[in-house]
Amino acid sequence: MNKLKGVHHVTAITSSAEKIYEFFTYVLGVRLVKKTVNQDDIQTYHLFFADDVGGPGTDMTFFDFPGIPKGVHGTDEISKTSFRVPNNAALDYWLKRFNRLNIEHTGIKEQFGKKTLSFVDFDDQQYQLISDENNQGVASGIPWQNGPIPLEHAITGLGPVFVRVSNFDYFKAIMEEVLLFKEIDKDGSYHLFETGDGGNGAQVIVEYNAILPRARQGFGTVHHAAFRVEDRAEIDEWTKRMQSFRLPNSGYVERYYFGSLYTNVAPQILFEIATDGPGFMGDEPYETLGEKLSLPPFFESKREQIEKLVRPIDTVRSTKVFEKE
Repeated sequence: MNKLKGVHHVTAITSSAEKIYEFFTYVLGVRLVKKTVNQDDIQTYHLFFADDVGGPGTDMTFFDFPGIPKGVHGTDEISKTSFRVPNNAALDYWLKRFNRLNIEHTGIKEQFGKKTLSFVDFDDQQYQLISDENNQGVASGIPWQNGPIPLEHAITGLGPVFVRVSNFDYFKAIMEEVLLFKEIDKDGSYHLFETGDGGNGAQVIVEYNAILPRARQGFGTVHHAAFRVEDRAEIDEWTKRMQSFRLPNSGYVERYYFGSLYTNVAPQILFEIATDGPGFMGDEPYETLGEKLSLPPFFESKREQIEKLVRPIDTVRSTKVFEKE
């Protein structure tokens, strides 16, 4: 069977849909490509931020569950999300930008031969930028052409997903024997796993940590990470594979923008396998992606009810001119 192609998306929890929209739009310069609702909890927004055309492997998405408490970072969690930038010079640009905008960050570091810059948002959600300089493997996406970031420095897609676990041997077995990743490097307690064509867009960095208390999910933490396959047929193959290992899974779930398969691969670690298509431009034109409340066809009959449940958020950008800065 075909290996997973790389990272598809990361979904996290925010305390405020409005504030995360402002942060991704005006600080990070990542395009909102879909404003919809959580299909399992229709009172909750689901915002998708991605590259210029909403390509697979580029999107970070957010739920704003009403009343959810703040999460607590620890072990047994998907701990950090990476974004790819073109080269090391781009990190210098972002360092200056974060300083000017008072974004908390670590400064530029190096891990597994790549320059990185870790930072947090208003919820203490953990992120890093990673340089694609000398990177080979899965291609990245297209930066938001009309956004506020100069294109030569802009975010293009997702990089390695960080996972922190208390039982490394078990997790390594799941990664390699079930999900067909391969461990390719180690740096102290950090282990670098890779799939598909490899590179920044197809990696997971696993940290072994049995000292920290167990993480508690809430706003400021990651809900799940997803990995790419081509189509429904490949999801069905992965479903059979999980069943052969007696790994509990959801079976195929139709999400309209892509098809999905979910499995808890370890305590508190939810992974999804998702198809590359159909994508986000089936119900909105390129020019106004993410500006209306989009609902999949099976929810259209509930639109009036849903629009009463979720407060309006103004996400119109097509009428604005962003100065590159």
